Amino acid sequence: MRDSAELLAAAAEGDRTAWDELEARFGPRMWAVARACGLSPSDAADAVQGSWLRLLQHLPSIRDPAGVGAWLVTTVRREALLLLRKDRPGVSSFEVVEDPDPESAVLEADGRRLLWKTVSDLHEPCRSLLQLVAVDFGNQQMAARLGLPVGSIGPTKARCLEKLRTLISIQETAQ
Repeated sequence: MRDSAELLAAAAEGDRTAWDELEARFGPRMWAVARACGLSPSDAADAVQGSWLRLLQHLPSIRDPAGVGAWLVTTVRREALLLLRKDRPGVSSFEVVEDPDPESAVLEADGRRLLWKTVSDLHEPCRSLLQLVAVDFGNQQMAARLGLPVGSIGPTKARCLEKLRTLISIQETAQ
């Protein structure tokens, strides 16, 4: 697995697989941040897409390639807040995003890390399907992206969620 610096260098040279790896690595977190800011699915898509565009624009000037994940999260949060301010003039960023207490934030972050680590351990199509579920794609969109019949999305999603529950349960009992 390539590190973030290698991926950025390859992406800057036009390597499509590097962009795909960056999206797979950081996309779910970016979507989660955009949705946590209270954006609708379509506005979250705009914020995430805008953040990828900013990365493309700033590729040559990224000072810490290893920190691209944090850079993307910060950028998507800023994009989300810009969209929220546009929709609700006069709303400050303090009114939009409330910071939880530090202990809760750490526990929640650990839970999310465990969840996405477990999702990344699943085989296809479960891994991609659950990522699409997390970003609130509809069944038709998921079917098109995964190359599956629309009617199979529900049963496949149920099987994938059951696999995920089983893996998480095993991890929790092992601790």
